[in-house]
Amino acid sequence: MIIIGDVLSGTSSNGVHHVGILEEWFGFHWWNGRVPILVLTIVLILAPLVAFKRLDSLKFTSALCVALAVVFVVITAGIAIVKLFCGTVQAPRWLPDIVDHTSFLKLFTVVPVIVTSYICHYNVHSIFNELEDPSEMQPIVRTSLALCSIVYITTSFFGVLLFGDQTMDDVLANFDTNLGVPYSAVLNDIVRVTYVVHLMLVFPLIFFALRLNLDGLIFPAKKPLVSDNKRFILITTVLIGIVFLGASFIPSIWDAFQFTGATAAVCIGFIFPASIALRDTHGISTKKDIYLSLFMIFLAVVSSSIAISSDINSMFKKSEVGPPRS
Repeated sequence: MIIIGDVLSGTSSNGVHHVGILEEWFGFHWWNGRVPILVLTIVLILAPLVAFKRLDSLKFTSALCVALAVVFVVITAGIAIVKLFCGTVQAPRWLPDIVDHTSFLKLFTVVPVIVTSYICHYNVHSIFNELEDPSEMQPIVRTSLALCSIVYITTSFFGVLLFGDQTMDDVLANFDTNLGVPYSAVLNDIVRVTYVVHLMLVFPLIFFALRLNLDGLIFPAKKPLVSDNKRFILITTVLIGIVFLGASFIPSIWDAFQFTGATAAVCIGFIFPASIALRDTHGISTKKDIYLSLFMIFLAVVSSSIAISSDINSMFKKSEVGPPRS
């Protein structure tokens, strides 16, 4: 939802305001500010989608979601290739600029973002329970991870090729300027619209698992959530409210990914699975599994600690920098 707000209502970085789609189309008004637009998005789009009680009900929106992600990648790659052949692409910096100890530690802040991008564990059981043939689960996971990797790699590669050092944390915010190709304004709008719709359609999939797991944590002895409409509405409303507040006041998607990736995502992706293998209630873990689990926990804790400390250090440095003197 942070990215949805950035794309529709614009975002500011380093004193520069990147115009949102609605600001570009209709000008600056109170109704296309971040908060009003997020409210309208929740009421008109997200609320109806999160009201479904089965993942199977979202299969068509999920298919459209994948198609829109592919459209976004194809257009971005096409623009970069055209500019490359025209010779208007500047050589990007492919390696990090490490000048001191702080810049080296800052590299670890990327790890939580990458980890967050590949966290899909929470939906595995829900999808597995709704499959007619459970043996399809492994191919589904592999295909999903492969598709995500292709989208991530191509987006990052062509994004850096297009914008170089000016690439923002939310690369969609870069698509508000002249790209140096014919129909630049139209392509900018298509890229941003397709991806923001993609985000709106993928939101219910993530929200489904969040709501289900939170209900199991708070009400473990209650009847299934799908059978209790009052509890279903209550949990849905509370979670939507929390997400809305976060999207309204968190200034950057990078900040959100850094801290959630260094904490929750690391736990879900590495620490919790490794702990289950170490606990080994069924006695099936081998020595290799145990050593690998211990290594995963050690690696997760170390990288997470460095990332969090680097994030906090960066935040304090930003707060120490005062406004420029006249």
